[in-house]
Amino acid sequence: MAAEPLKTLFYPFEAEALPLPRKDARVLFLGAEPGFRLPAGFDAALHLVQGFRPHFRALQASGHNVTARAEGQGYDMALVLAGRHRGQNELRIAEAIERVVPGGLIAVAGGKDDGVDSLRKRINALAPLEGHLPKHHGVAFWFRRAGTETAATLRAGNPDLVVEGGFKTAPGMFSFDRVDAGSKLLAASLPGDLRGSIADFCAGWGYLAAEVARRSHGLTALDLYEADFEALEAARLNVHGAPEPRFFWTDLLTEAVERRYDAIVMNPPFHGGRAAEPGIGAGMIGKASKALKPGGRLFMVANRQLPYEQALSAAFASYSEVARDGMFKVFSARR
Repeated sequence: MAAEPLKTLFYPFEAEALPLPRKDARVLFLGAEPGFRLPAGFDAALHLVQGFRPHFRALQASGHNVTARAEGQGYDMALVLAGRHRGQNELRIAEAIERVVPGGLIAVAGGKDDGVDSLRKRINALAPLEGHLPKHHGVAFWFRRAGTETAATLRAGNPDLVVEGGFKTAPGMFSFDRVDAGSKLLAASLPGDLRGSIADFCAGWGYLAAEVARRSHGLTALDLYEADFEALEAARLNVHGAPEPRFFWTDLLTEAVERRYDAIVMNPPFHGGRAAEPGIGAGMIGKASKALKPGGRLFMVANRQLPYEQALSAAFASYSEVARDGMFKVFSARR
């Protein structure tokens, strides 16, 4: 979670560099994450936007009004929490500009290690800033909407992409500018006799599921599970076939999988932040085992250095490594 940047975002209000919004103001908060604390007197209604399912659920559980995508117009103010993806940051700022009233305040903050200074300079060149403040290893900056030209420029610089194979993606998604090499190795290693009901865990924008649909002629069901709302929306455009795929916006580590499958394919994430967190993949392995029918098979790819063998041994009757290259290894496991 972005604990420090969240503090940075609200610091200008605490330092009285920015006035607190009116109590009846409508404030849009793009990229909102759990754990923020509002300054004393910040009583305006917040409309939070968060498409990452674990954060969405945590914010919802805290009683906030949160949606996966921004809705509505005419906000008095917008807050933007910037992350590590330049394109996604610029698109969030564009959305903030488009959704606030003319003259509405837009405040942005991010960590210095995530490139917020470059973002500040980029925006200042398009829409002169009213001010900025460094704090908590980050920088907050702010400006007011003068028109939508800046938003148009930011969108033009970050268009939706079409990568190898005709897949539609957008900045901020995992491997948005190319097909992930690990997923390619896994797809090439899949057996030719996949049949029945199949799920893609951590489906992203749908490459593996599309490969399963293309290669497997005995499918009775194809389900995609993904925590990133925008990536799953892209997968809806990228994955087709008969039977019609089903899409589930799900946090696999904490939400139940109701269906049972003959096979699961999976390229699980292994970063929660900057450091590798093998526990995420291990948790996904356990969830996959529970979601498989007796005798069902898991096919997964992982970075070579990640120690998933113990988790596979504990969760499955048998497993083996079926492929390897300079960066990745592919496992097959049977329940």
